[in-house]
Amino acid sequence: MKITKIERKRFRVRNKIKKVSKTDRYRLSVNRSTKNISVQIIDDEKNITILSASSNTKEIRSLKKNKKDMSTLVAETLAKKAKDMKITKVYFDRGIYKYHGRVKLLADELRKNGMEF
Repeated sequence: MKITKIERKRFRVRNKIKKVSKTDRYRLSVNRSTKNISVQIIDDEKNITILSASSNTKEIRSLKKNKKDMSTLVAETLAKKAKDMKITKVYFDRGIYKYHGRVKLLADELRKNGMEF
């Protein structure tokens, strides 16, 4: 079975992260579409999602902001949830997306709110 270009990119980035990852950190995975952005904190040992935040939630969708503002709001909500669960150190998994634009804004906002990666 042939693997597509997107699957190869995703596989390459995630495997590099998983090789260097230790048990003291979780993986922060970013998923971006043309209109929305979502973020998850994942425990790879147990294969479960611990926290998630998305621009599809009612609170963020009702504000009707542009896409850049949505990514900063999603980062703020995830950082608040992570602080409540005492999660500060994660590995940033950008997936197939370049570290540019909305993905970079999301990462910068997470750093401002106390996340380390």
